[in-house]
Amino acid sequence: QVQLVESGGGSVQAGGSLRLSCAASEYIYSSYCMAWFRQAPGKGREGVAAIVRTGSTLYADSVKGRFTISKDNAKNTLYLQMNSLKPEDTAMYYCATALRTCDPFSGSWYNYWGQGTQVTVSA
Repeated sequence: QVQLVESGGGSVQAGGSLRLSCAASEYIYSSYCMAWFRQAPGKGREGVAAIVRTGSTLYADSVKGRFTISKDNAKNTLYLQMNSLKPEDTAMYYCATALRTCDPFSGSWYNYWGQGTQVTVSA
């Protein structure tokens, strides 16, 4: 059972930055995909950024050029650097891992999820 614990959320003004971290209880280097999803009040869950085992990264159009996903296998930690934040980025952010294969932005492929960390961006 892999446990994922997110941290780094908070409240910032538009244009600000935050870095989210996701600490895994077990090694993550073998995970096929790791990703960040978010869910705003009254909206569905959406994929934000994903990184696959090869190191390739994918981003939602809404965050391209502003967010960067990375992972540190030695620290078993996934990161999401968020710059130029906008009020529409306000949401609960979750990290997730898919052990074998995945459709990067399809949540049903992911085996384990964290509890989430809240990001609030004010205008």
